[in-house]
Amino acid sequence: MDWGTELWDQFEVLERHTQWGLDLLDKYVKFVKERAEVEQAYAKQLRSLVKKYLPKRPTKDDPEVKFSQQQSFVQLLQEVNDFAGQRELVAESLGIRVCLELAKYSQEMKQERKMHFQEGRRAQQQLENGFKQLENSKRKFERDCREAEKAAHTAERLDQDINATKADVEKAKQQAHLRNHMAEESKNEYAAQLQRFNRDQAHFYFSQMPQIFDKLQDMDERRATHLGAGYGLLAEAELQVVPIIGKCLEGMKVAAESVDAKNDSQVLIELHKSGFARPGDLEFEDFSQVMNRVPSDSSLGTPDGRPELRAASSRSRAKRWPFGKKNKPRPPSLSLLGGHLPSTLSDGPSSPRSGRDPLAILSEISKSVKPRLASFRSLRGGRGTVVTEDFSHLPPEQQRKRLQQQLEERNRELQKEEDQREALKKMKDVYEKTPQMGDPASLEPRIAETLGNIERLKLEVQKYEAWLAEAESRVLSNRGDSLSRHTRPPDPPTTAPPDSSSSSNNSGSQDNKESSEEPPSEEGQDTPIYTEFDEDFEEPASPIGQCVAIYHFEGSSEGTVSMSEGEDLSLMEEDKGDGWTRVRRKQGGEGYVPTSYLRVTLN
Repeated sequence: MDWGTELWDQFEVLERHTQWGLDLLDKYVKFVKERAEVEQAYAKQLRSLVKKYLPKRPTKDDPEVKFSQQQSFVQLLQEVNDFAGQRELVAESLGIRVCLELAKYSQEMKQERKMHFQEGRRAQQQLENGFKQLENSKRKFERDCREAEKAAHTAERLDQDINATKADVEKAKQQAHLRNHMAEESKNEYAAQLQRFNRDQAHFYFSQMPQIFDKLQDMDERRATHLGAGYGLLAEAELQVVPIIGKCLEGMKVAAESVDAKNDSQVLIELHKSGFARPGDLEFEDFSQVMNRVPSDSSLGTPDGRPELRAASSRSRAKRWPFGKKNKPRPPSLSLLGGHLPSTLSDGPSSPRSGRDPLAILSEISKSVKPRLASFRSLRGGRGTVVTEDFSHLPPEQQRKRLQQQLEERNRELQKEEDQREALKKMKDVYEKTPQMGDPASLEPRIAETLGNIERLKLEVQKYEAWLAEAESRVLSNRGDSLSRHTRPPDPPTTAPPDSSSSSNNSGSQDNKESSEEPPSEEGQDTPIYTEFDEDFEEPASPIGQCVAIYHFEGSSEGTVSMSEGEDLSLMEEDKGDGWTRVRRKQGGEGYVPTSYLRVTLN
């Protein structure tokens, strides 16, 4: 079934239908174009979103990248970025394969349709012109017939009229004969015109218009086929990226499964483990003992009580946990609390005439002195922290890791320099055997430079190995101290009572030396409550050894002292496990310096 046979009289219907088909094609092209714009905008927004949430800092400088959660999130963002790239490919495919091709094809269809309908209208116009000519010849024949009949009636009437002359009768007969001849000619012309029109009309309806309608049918079917292929291209553009999008989604799933909570907890430990030992228990300070003393025993400045005060102070300091390395707190002098020493302290034993109770003095001192136990904030270091080459400004565990990293880096550089030296030696041998390839002497500066670098790196490797060994021993010692402190109960204190006589001072001094090595016991409740500040009341203590500064140190923070390389110092207090040692300079000045900067010799 074709349009030329079945729809031979539906010219206007076919015109509307073909126009609707082309409008549908243009509508689909517009839809695909807007769809491509949506895909492009979607991909652009996805890329902007990924860029917004990607880490700003370089990966190697970001400690968070070591956590599996952060790694999975970054991988997820990368997969989303790849997904956005696939959406851009879909938009590009739709724009090129669908929009451009179908738009071009639509223009071709419009031109072809216009040509076919112009041909049909020309044929229709020709048929209408033939029909008009037929009507004209028909009307002329009809008119001539009426005129001939009228002329015949006139001639017959004159012929019967006795009053008409012979000339009038002859003239009427000639006129009737002429009209009959004209009617015959009109008849023949009308018959010929009718025959011609019938032939043209048969050609128009049975040959010419069916051919035009068949061409329109073929054009419309090709348009519909091409439009269906365009519908398929829309799905094909999606199917082409489905495998890659599937891989992106699979990558997101893998990223989700890569989150390891246990490993992240371990990473946090590795990043922030300080290696310090946990602080010990604080001693009970019994302020009620002062009330039970006699006035002669309540003196703070008596020489008889200084050994016990010094021993108690040493034990108190031994129990403190040094949270911060640089700012090691020391008890302030009484001059900072109120200017001059109280009379009770400067004049020896108190007397009834002094008018001041020891408890009042104690309350005044306690209110003005801050606790010596550092807070957790000091673990992070202050703004004035001095960065040292051996990373002693860091906690022990972090110091060990940084030293290990530096050592590995130096070993890699050393291996690289040694490989370069071997290559230069081989090149030099080749030059010596084949002089035309180069001058062996030209390689001497580079060989010498490489040897110098190797020697320098070897020294640095030795230096970092020594620092690393010291840091590892410190970490192990802190770990052992922490374990031993929490696996055994505290020993009873061996502090002598505050009212002991001067004859027991020697034994008290001996107890001080032992108490610096052994934890105090519960009997330390009788320790005088002024032991935190005995360093400011008594004369400077004698050195317990000598030490030499291996490196230069700039004591910029409170409680530290500066020293230059090779300087001889007096050892006043050993390292308590926190990496700091108290020394005294010959020029004057006493404070703490890093233990790793010293070579110590005990008396």
